[in-house]
Amino acid sequence: MEALLELEKVQRVLSLMGSRGLSDSDGSGGGDRFLAHFLLFLAQPFDSLAIEKKVVLISELLREVNSDTLKEVQRLASLEGTNREDEPTKKFKTDAEKLTIQDAPMIGFDAMMRANSTLEDFCRSYFIFHGLDVNRPHSVFKFLPFLSFTESYIYQLDASNEDSLLLVPDNNSSSTVLERKIQGSSQMSLSDMLDPLDNLLQCQGLMTDQLRNELKSGIQYWSLERKLCQALSRNDKISIEDVMEAIHLKSFDYRVLNLMMYRLTGQQVNDLHMEFLSVSEFLVEICDDLYDYEDDVVNNTFNILRMFAAIYGPLDAPKMLAKCIGEAEGKYESFSKKLDPSISRSYWRRCEEATKEGGKISGH
Repeated sequence: MEALLELEKVQRVLSLMGSRGLSDSDGSGGGDRFLAHFLLFLAQPFDSLAIEKKVVLISELLREVNSDTLKEVQRLASLEGTNREDEPTKKFKTDAEKLTIQDAPMIGFDAMMRANSTLEDFCRSYFIFHGLDVNRPHSVFKFLPFLSFTESYIYQLDASNEDSLLLVPDNNSSSTVLERKIQGSSQMSLSDMLDPLDNLLQCQGLMTDQLRNELKSGIQYWSLERKLCQALSRNDKISIEDVMEAIHLKSFDYRVLNLMMYRLTGQQVNDLHMEFLSVSEFLVEICDDLYDYEDDVVNNTFNILRMFAAIYGPLDAPKMLAKCIGEAEGKYESFSKKLDPSISRSYWRRCEEATKEGGKISGH
């Protein structure tokens, strides 16, 4: 728990650095984490030194320190056996590899809570396609650690992206430069933070090229969300192409979990099932956005109705969205007829359950 709290502190400082334009200029995610840890260290109480005094001392010291000095300090620390970087690696073994505390993927309690409804819905909706009975606890708990960790980790990154959506500079030249820097550092940070999850899944034998591409599509979605939502906040025009790409990418986490299930159960990926579920995910995302419209506008997050209203106007937006839904429903019916009848019936019953429960309760 202490380690998770420390990680949350680092993430809050990273968000602050982005808002103040303090990110590493070369775009290195590792550099940003180093600076965040350094700032946290400076803020910690030490004897009777005031923060102002620490700033003066550090400013004077850094003018004299070079790489040779740091190498000498590193050598002395190693000789005295005080190098603590190796200590945390004992806690994070995966197969034959040891991960440092920075490389070990960690998640916060809030991310786990947010992921909970998605996990429930995934198990109730997608286990059908893997021949598993969600009502048998063994079927759920056998795979739950992998599914829960991955979805919670994705929600952790999603929270980091949401922080950047609140950073919308004014529309002038200096602010535009700042915005590009914020967006670049945020995307690099999210991409860099995805690497530990990628490494862990690979060490567990779950990673495939298809799964890795779906993880990357999450970065693409978050990037589009920033682009679109910040444009709306400035009353700038947005493109329908970006909106449609974003809504199709939005359910990437479901596809990640589904691809993991194929690996966990030792089955080949069923392309028909994936295509059918992709259309279903598209329709469900629209449904969720209609439920959450007001909240998404207030929070400046992606919502397809909000995007359509910005492009087509408030009167034509519902018509255009209805046309989009109708086309997707046609594809849904076509794919549904190709499914095994028992799977089709089970999934239809699940959709009826989710509709009665409401999007707020069942996640998707």
